[in-house]
This record gives sequence, structure tokens and C-alpha cells, in this order.
Amino acid sequence: MTAPAPTDRPTARGRWQLRDIVLLVVLGIVFGFVYWALVQAWYGVSFLLGPFADLSDHVLHGGWLLVAPIAIAITRKPGAGVAAEVIAAAVEVFLLASPFGAPLLLTAVLQGVGSELAFTLTRYRRFTWGVYALSGLGGGFVVFWWTAFTSGWYGQDIFFLRLGIQLLSGVLLGGLLAKVVVDALARTGVLDDFALGRDRRRVRRS
Repeated sequence: MTAPAPTDRPTARGRWQLRDIVLLVVLGIVFGFVYWALVQAWYGVSFLLGPFADLSDHVLHGGWLLVAPIAIAITRKPGAGVAAEVIAAAVEVFLLASPFGAPLLLTAVLQGVGSELAFTLTRYRRFTWGVYALSGLGGGFVVFWWTAFTSGWYGQDIFFLRLGIQLLSGVLLGGLLAKVVVDALARTGVLDDFALGRDRRRVRRS
């Protein structure tokens, strides 16, 4: 019988360790800068879309979901996605003066919760392409309703177009791209001391 793929192997979550916390902080800081860069890209995409500029946020939204599944996949611990998203948002707000201000912290919580749902359903034990895709879908879906309320989208003719674009972006940029990033990092060996690395070694020995 063929052994399961390293990212599909059940794992014991265990306790939080100092290296897990340090990793979350590092990821949060790095992606705080990445998310800030996405804001700058958002301005450019808005210009390119011309009369459809109002949809640019949905096109790029999945990019703001990236750090949650990456943090979860590496540490395999509940809450890692929410924590990483909040740290990234804090960097954006307090260090990089994001134009979205302090409300971005609440958005980060919602993004993290939505992104964690898929992994929660698998008890943080399955990390397949499908689970990553569902993570991006969940992150985009959960935060959409709050943003729709604060931005006054309810009742618009293009309401469901907005939702569809955001969900697709979530799957592609916030889910599948995260899987690509995690697998690339795992191949370098830099994650060998984390839960992901331990699971990969366990699979190779089986």
C-alpha cells in the first residue's frame, strides 16, 4: 500500500512551543509587508480595471488570506491562522500606516477564522489541495459578509458577482497558492523542526 503524502498525514498537535510562537511572529511581520504591498497593487489593479475598479478588492482579496493556512500547515495548531492574520494586520496598521486603519484588525480575525474552518473540520490532520482550497474559500466567504455590511454592498445588482470573484480569489490566492508556498518551504528543510517537518519524517520512515 502506498504511504500517504506528507501533507496528508495525521499528526498529534501537542503543546505550543517557543519556536511556534516565534514563527508566528516572523510570518506575521513578513506578511504584514506583503499585505501592504498588496494594497499598493490594489491601486494599480483599480486603475487597470477602469469602470470596474470597484471589483479590484475582490480580485486580490485571496492574497490577504495567505498567511493563515501557511501558519496552520507549519505548526498544525488551532488558532495559528487567526494569530498570524492579526499580527500581519497589526504590522499594516501600526507600522505601515495602512489606509484601512484599526478596523483591519477585526477583518483579520474574520479572515483567520474563515481560513481555519477547513482545517478545524479535519482536526488539523489533513493538508491536501482540497483542504487548502476550502480554507481559501472559507476565508473569503466569512469576511465578505462583514465587508459587504460596512461598504454598503447589500442590494446591489452586482452583489453576487462580488461574492463569486472574492471566493474564486480566495481559493486561488488564499488557498492553493498557500499550498505551493508551504510545499516549497518544506522542500528546503527549513521547517524540519516544526510539526510539518516531523510529519514528513514520520511518513518517510513508514
